Amino acid sequence: MKLKILYVIAIFTLIPLVAFSQNINPEEKKLINQISANMAEANTLLRKVVSINSGTMNFEGVGKVGKVFEEAYQKLGFKTEWIDGSGFNRAGHLYIEAGNSGPKILLIGHLDTVFSKSSPFQSYKKLSSNRVSGPGISDMKGGDVIIYNLIKTFKQLNLLQRFQFRIMLMGDEERRGLPMSLSTKKLKESGQWADIALGFEDGDGNPKTAVVSRRGAMSWHVNIKGTPAHSSQIFQPKVGDGAIFEGARILQAFRNQLKVENNLTYNPGVFIGGTRVNFNSQKSSGDAFGKNNVVSQIAKITGDIRAMDPEQVIRTQTMMKRIVAKSLPGTKSTIAFEPGYPPMARTQNNLYLLKTYSKTSHDLGYGTVSAVNPRNAGAADISFVASDVCMAMDGLGLMGSGGHTVKETALMNTFQSQTERIALTILRMEHHSLNCH
Repeated sequence: MKLKILYVIAIFTLIPLVAFSQNINPEEKKLINQISANMAEANTLLRKVVSINSGTMNFEGVGKVGKVFEEAYQKLGFKTEWIDGSGFNRAGHLYIEAGNSGPKILLIGHLDTVFSKSSPFQSYKKLSSNRVSGPGISDMKGGDVIIYNLIKTFKQLNLLQRFQFRIMLMGDEERRGLPMSLSTKKLKESGQWADIALGFEDGDGNPKTAVVSRRGAMSWHVNIKGTPAHSSQIFQPKVGDGAIFEGARILQAFRNQLKVENNLTYNPGVFIGGTRVNFNSQKSSGDAFGKNNVVSQIAKITGDIRAMDPEQVIRTQTMMKRIVAKSLPGTKSTIAFEPGYPPMARTQNNLYLLKTYSKTSHDLGYGTVSAVNPRNAGAADISFVASDVCMAMDGLGLMGSGGHTVKETALMNTFQSQTERIALTILRMEHHSLNCH
């Protein structure tokens, strides 16, 4: 990693919304008060973007959400750029620049959701004084609005003379465009520029946690060929065991032999087999034809791996290849891997950033913050830049539950508190420096 200069945190105490402690200076009081003053607009903006369907493959909808944010940032006078996604078969991404000196901070969000235009889950709905449901409200349009509120507040208080921000609102986080080298190009370039990367996903939905490490995620595909014959001849030397039994052997071996790896998961998502198989990997769907009295000729299995670090990925792939190579009689199997999200390593610098964020949260009266269990947080865009920046942290967005389901719900009391915690943390980053190698 190249040499980076990091501006770390001076720490003091604050009680939010009621009374400020004697350790909070006037500038910091203004910051918290201004965030509070901006919350009405933030809530209106959240409702607006949640009400626009932006399932990843609804390019028009993703573009509409991007346009809402683009116009909002342009009204503040910031440089924006819509990065066309036609080269990687997605809608595109929104890129924003703000500030001109001081710490280089990358803020990461995404515009897309998992809910297609045909999903029954389409609307923003208030459930109680503290709970609102809606597609993508916590994953992660709430986080996108927190980023906007943060930047607007810094603009209003003339703080952008002391900070530099790049903002990436990705349009394909839920379903990555290919080739990945093109779909993540601008994100990676921004990570190489930045000192600090901050992600505004909702982590595990608990405001008492933040993400300093994430498991990487990649896909695997097993293709199996068997020897077709009448079922009465299965297990005979000239026929063997058939493709489906071979697939079962492979999965059982994965289950038994890979479990020694801590925090590793390996999930088969599709298993299809028979005499004839048609499978569309882009749509993750297919069909098969076979008969009970015919030994299966073809089988296909697809799944994913989620690992803590590159070394664990290599060990896992090596073991999976070894298992697949030991084909049952009359069958032949191969396995291939597709690149995905790299791991976000649990570094000492990330832990230091968490420590200072936790202290800031405590000072604000919101309690301390600990590292989320990486098993409880999926892959995210920040993983693509974590190895390039000095420090990285995620899980800073609007908290909620039920992500990726029609029960997705946001806890609205965390909307303002999340904004305050990270805004005050950033404000305090200019006072001390740390060399990162």
